[in-house]
Amino acid sequence: MKHIVLTGGGTAGHVTPNIALIPRLQQLGYQISYIGSYNGIEKKLIEELDIPYYGIASGKLRRYFDLKNFSDPFRVLKGFGQARKILRNLKPDVVFSKGGFVSVPVVIAAKRLRIPAVIHESDMTPGLANRLCLSSATKVCCNFPETVQSLPKEKAVLTGTPIRQQLLSGDSETGRAFCGLSDDKPVLMVIGGSLGAASVNENIRRILPELLKEFQVIHLCGKGKMDTSLNGTPGYVQYEYIQDELPDLFALADVVVSRAGANAICELNALHKPNLLIPLSANASRGDQILNARSFERQGFSMVLEEEEITETTLLNAIRQLYSNRQVYIDAMTGSGQIDSITRITDILEDCTASQI
Repeated sequence: MKHIVLTGGGTAGHVTPNIALIPRLQQLGYQISYIGSYNGIEKKLIEELDIPYYGIASGKLRRYFDLKNFSDPFRVLKGFGQARKILRNLKPDVVFSKGGFVSVPVVIAAKRLRIPAVIHESDMTPGLANRLCLSSATKVCCNFPETVQSLPKEKAVLTGTPIRQQLLSGDSETGRAFCGLSDDKPVLMVIGGSLGAASVNENIRRILPELLKEFQVIHLCGKGKMDTSLNGTPGYVQYEYIQDELPDLFALADVVVSRAGANAICELNALHKPNLLIPLSANASRGDQILNARSFERQGFSMVLEEEEITETTLLNAIRQLYSNRQVYIDAMTGSGQIDSITRITDILEDCTASQI
């Protein structure tokens, strides 16, 4: 039987594209294993799918001073040794990495063992983990055409990002019943990401009294980011994280406010949901979300409001404008021509597997 090892973790964005590939990989007859960190979000998400999971040590390579910068390189080395041992025992035909620092030792170990490794880059500019993996990768799957132009021609392939197919089959009335919302006002969905976005959460809550005059609000605020004082507020529901009911909540939402992580915006595009993107500030990141958001803005898929531009007035006005012009964004996304990312990526994996047989 063909065998693939998936890897990636740290945030849901480094796991959900792997999850999106699993049904197709199973149809193609692959035995699937997963390598992730000991206790990252990927462990829970993958084990729920009954996929064999192997945890390894994981270190983070930071761009700022932190005492952990002295100990984490040793964790990476330990993770490399563990990954090499696991891969040697599993003998997979191919490795697929969605990124995050836990994937680095896995991809490097795969090259040492002469196992082809395919990596996926969702953002317009590759993150540090994928840059470290680049020389060890057989192919690099890219989400943006701009990314393909900046990578080695023999490795880079435009594939888009695989979307969980169950997201496309949500039912709005099931979502309405789950949330306990009425049908007399449009629904605004706010997504802070799997780890939450404090700035987005705070700004939405600041304008909540005004928002609720015109909208009902579903707020996915991230683990530990709920404000219990707002529980019971008519027309407002909040959750740390939603998994099984997410397709129904997306189906219910008329418009969405979101961070601009590549996986999140690709899901919004596939679902044709008018969206206001609030990218993570360049002061708090390498600026990849700003580049992602501006690309989608240029294509007519999204409105963009940067954190430095946010006031109660600008945020409220942007949401109102998004709702008023929602059909313009729906039409742009509908006419964009979606790449069948799952087929394109699994075709690459099949080619790599065939080269091993």
